[in-house]
Amino acid sequence: MKKVLIANRGEIALRVHRACQEMGIRTVAVHSTADETAMHVRLADESVCIGPPPARESYLNVANILSAAAITGADAIHPGYGFLSENAKFAEMVEAHGFTFIGPTADHIRMMGDKITAKDTMRRLGVPLVPGSKGALSSLEEARSVAEEVMYPVLIKAAAGGGGRGMKVARDASEIEEAWRVARTEAKAAFGNDEVYLEKYLDRPRHIELQVLADTHGNVVHFGERDCSLQRRHQKLVEEAGSPVLTPAERDALGAQVTAGLRQLGYRNAGTLEFLWQDGQFAFIEMNTRLQVEHPVTEMVCGVDLVREQIRVAAGEKLGYGQEDVRFSGHAIECRVTAEHPVTFAPSPGRVTTYHAPGGLGVRVDSALYSGYAVPPHYDSLVAKLIVHAPTRAQAIARTRRALDEMVVDGIETTLPLHKRIMEDPEFQAGDYTIHWLERFVGRGG
Repeated sequence: MKKVLIANRGEIALRVHRACQEMGIRTVAVHSTADETAMHVRLADESVCIGPPPARESYLNVANILSAAAITGADAIHPGYGFLSENAKFAEMVEAHGFTFIGPTADHIRMMGDKITAKDTMRRLGVPLVPGSKGALSSLEEARSVAEEVMYPVLIKAAAGGGGRGMKVARDASEIEEAWRVARTEAKAAFGNDEVYLEKYLDRPRHIELQVLADTHGNVVHFGERDCSLQRRHQKLVEEAGSPVLTPAERDALGAQVTAGLRQLGYRNAGTLEFLWQDGQFAFIEMNTRLQVEHPVTEMVCGVDLVREQIRVAAGEKLGYGQEDVRFSGHAIECRVTAEHPVTFAPSPGRVTTYHAPGGLGVRVDSALYSGYAVPPHYDSLVAKLIVHAPTRAQAIARTRRALDEMVVDGIETTLPLHKRIMEDPEFQAGDYTIHWLERFVGRGG
């Protein structure tokens, strides 16, 4: 593999570029007209404009991306996250046109992209699930029946969903009809598919996910868990590795169960299985067949370059190590810094007048920002990820607070002040939070 086209933008495009450069692989950046001065475009070996600012005309334009790969002589395409990263048809077209897709097979992307099929697959593999319907609900009457069986409150969710869209809670029988109707309407509008299913609604769970990697030779390993419970409207804001509530024995048991299942499935490349955890019990909710935004915290505690491993696996190489070789060291925290108001979360695109990244021992910043860069209004608001590693969780929090104080992003509003308040909160410092904690924290103004 001599040249990789990076089918993405922003910090993740830069992240993939860096891994390729260290491996001696040339890179091709694709960009919209809004991103012609973006850092990943400036640093890549080659760049190709693939369309105007709207994503559907550029970063989601499959024909233009494949054409860019062809004219530059790329060997492979890395999709990053978001955009086309979990589009099975795109993965098929990449392979059909003679390029290597750096990711799972199209069949596995399709399997896990449908939440009902994913749950059915995990049930067969013996992975624990949240109690609920066995598949898509055929009627309101079935929803009522399943809700009575698993007991209220319940959650009705879009089968093709994600990001909190097409999800509605019914706390008792009087709310089930409205939840059913609204969830289906939102699912149809967002995903073009109004299929929904039902799960027991857990009132105080944590969101814990497991990072896995598999080669094409039957080897599967996991790199431990990430606690992603600090969410607002189902969007993650702070992540930790490992979780403050998990024991090494719990991690090992879940990891053994998951890796055995994925080995049986013949899975390849990187993936993340997401679970709800409450009272010591895990329940599978979905699998992301791509690199996650929060992958750096795993890299920090395991000392592994996950993008490099993705590329090696896609090139047909063996992992070259087993589960017994994976070591966990210290604690890592990631703060997602977005171009949004820290209280109202109103978008804040615009020109960055001053940018200064923090440094020092155990501090990493993944960002494509620079002074003078104009953050465009057309894409996701994530502008930087501050990742900190230290021997203990308490030290990691202290180091994160110090790094946040050093970080400067002027000219636009960002969530940096919110991250500072989170790090200073006694409940967060004690690790005493669930997926509902951040909403209440923001609601009370920190």
